[in-house]
Amino acid sequence: MNMPTRERLDSEAAQDSQAGGEHSAPLSKQSSNGSVKRPGDRIFGFLSTASATIITVLIAAIGAFLLWRAVPSLMRNEGGIAGFFTYSDAWDLSNLDSMKFGIPNLFAVTVLISVLSLVIAMPIALGVAIFLTNYAPKRAVKPLGFLVDMLAAVPSIVYGLWGWQVLGPFLSGFFKWINSWGGGFFLFATYSNSPSFDTARNIMTGGVLLAIMILPIIAATAREVFVQTPRGHIESALALGATRWEVVRMTVLPFGMSGFISGSMLGLGRALGETMALYMVVSPSSAFRFSLFDGGTTFATAIANAAPEFNSDIKAGAYIAAGLVLFALTFIVNAFARSLVSKK
Repeated sequence: MNMPTRERLDSEAAQDSQAGGEHSAPLSKQSSNGSVKRPGDRIFGFLSTASATIITVLIAAIGAFLLWRAVPSLMRNEGGIAGFFTYSDAWDLSNLDSMKFGIPNLFAVTVLISVLSLVIAMPIALGVAIFLTNYAPKRAVKPLGFLVDMLAAVPSIVYGLWGWQVLGPFLSGFFKWINSWGGGFFLFATYSNSPSFDTARNIMTGGVLLAIMILPIIAATAREVFVQTPRGHIESALALGATRWEVVRMTVLPFGMSGFISGSMLGLGRALGETMALYMVVSPSSAFRFSLFDGGTTFATAIANAAPEFNSDIKAGAYIAAGLVLFALTFIVNAFARSLVSKK
């Protein structure tokens, strides 16, 4: 075929293509910034935006509902809103026109148990994450990681039963030993109405149980960050003669520390809202005396304990006000943790 013939065929093909394009339906649409958006992109973008909007609206609706139900009870509280944040004695909701309730003790017990669980869980979770990412045999990484992750799948009620029947009695001897030499210190003091060491239904047992419950959350987050350590950094450290621990200390930990901290904050958020496990292993008490061997009541267990009183909207509103504080506290902790993750 000579050159003129080929050029003529190419010209005819181009004209046919142009004519067909004029009559065919467009498969994509050009956006305002000049990029082409296909129908699938537009549908996916709409669904993503709608999902994010629904979640935001739901969170705002929950907060608005809690506030709406709490305000009438706060107005009938002796001392009003100020009394709600300062009154630390036992709740008295018998007189609906002048109730007495406040959250200082609930807040203190909730924070103490949650922080105690975090102090126990963080070093263990860090060790687990370092072992699985740097020391464990490759064949054992997945099975061991699966077992750790399975701890997060155990229902709270099962943890509560185990803590009540097994963990508490198991720790009772250890608690007696600590109290024998440290009972004069306020953290290890006991009182006439403190829970018996035989059952060990105290704040310390609750903290240990919560530590076991949040450990997989912290370990999983840290593990995912540690495995992203640049391979070149690790190989460079090994080439310079660094030991395995020196590699972990100089490369893995600096790279993944923010992820470990964010995972710890997520675990703290989980601990703050725990209900059933603590309801079963910590003896309820309206007082707070800063002792780990004393009983106590958290926000969540107080609400669960008062379920029979929810037939009265005003009484229920007092506990809903406590739930509003817990909602705000958990939201702040989780938002802080997410911000750390996004920065990393």
